[in-house]
Amino acid sequence: MRVNRILLSVSLVVVALVIQVSILARLHLPGAVPDLLLLTVLGLALVYGHVGGALIGFGAGLLADLAPPADHAAGRYALVLCVIGYLAGLARPDNGRLRSATGPMVVVVAAAIGTTLLYAGVGALVGDTAARHVGLPGLLFTAALYDLLLAPFVVPGIMALARRAENDPLAEANSAAQTTDISSGWLSSGTGLRIGSQRGGLRVKAARARVARAGRIKGVKRL
Repeated sequence: MRVNRILLSVSLVVVALVIQVSILARLHLPGAVPDLLLLTVLGLALVYGHVGGALIGFGAGLLADLAPPADHAAGRYALVLCVIGYLAGLARPDNGRLRSATGPMVVVVAAAIGTTLLYAGVGALVGDTAARHVGLPGLLFTAALYDLLLAPFVVPGIMALARRAENDPLAEANSAAQTTDISSGWLSSGTGLRIGSQRGGLRVKAARARVARAGRIKGVKRL
């Protein structure tokens, strides 16, 4: 991943995790908790693709596993967000721009349901049966509802920031300069001469041609 992608992703994930733990987790809403961290991973995955989505999801989930007051095994949420980030990145268009809000909303609902199911499934494998006592259908419904209500305020902004980081003017200028250097080296390697020498030779030939043409014109006038 590029440096600007890493810096932006880490900043957004840390901010989302702080808000998730300090504010959203203390609202005591019925059922699930609005998952701002999941929405951040989805917004970045829809711009960076499946590989970037998987890496960001794993890192974000690992931070959530280690951040207090986490009461589950470390790596559990990292695995879930890694899979969700990868699958969400597959919905990314070629140019990274979505034409309508329907696609992201479908991704958000599917990710909310998928995250809850995967988290409960992994918990069942390690002996955590908390989802059974709370009620899995209620968790699925409230998770999809809360994330869907929060998504219009989060996902478009995350995607806009990610696209702006991709269109860094400094990076584009460096890329253009590198392309020019490669082209110049390619041309000069085939002739054994430098591009500057070729241009100087052409200028000398043009000057000599102008002098010769002027001499011929003067000779015609004298006759």
